[in-house]
Amino acid sequence: MNIQIKTTSFPLTPAISDYVEKRMASVKAFFDNDPTTRCDIELARTTTHHKHGDIFRAEVHIVAKDTNVYACVEKEDMYAAIDAVRDDLLREVKSGKERKRSLMRRGGAQMKNIIKGFWPGK
Repeated sequence: MNIQIKTTSFPLTPAISDYVEKRMASVKAFFDNDPTTRCDIELARTTTHHKHGDIFRAEVHIVAKDTNVYACVEKEDMYAAIDAVRDDLLREVKSGKERKRSLMRRGGAQMKNIIKGFWPGK
């Protein structure tokens, strides 16, 4: 997976970059088979004149051959925003995987019922 990090209104430090890489490792495990997967991460400070409140935003957009996942979170702390966006991504990726699996199972069950209907005596 190709990870690109963009920052807005503050500099990207090596500590933040390493933290993002560590946190995205769990998401990266779902896309290891596809080398064309692109992950765009934008970390931003939404305002420069506020000192309290949700002023840090983390956005992640993952594009793979059959998956398009987007998550955006605003929090008081940059590290908390990164953790929250990772949790949202994991939830979306897992639900998409389960949705595909259940669709295949339902389709297989329908095909089985169709085939059973064609056999005489059953």
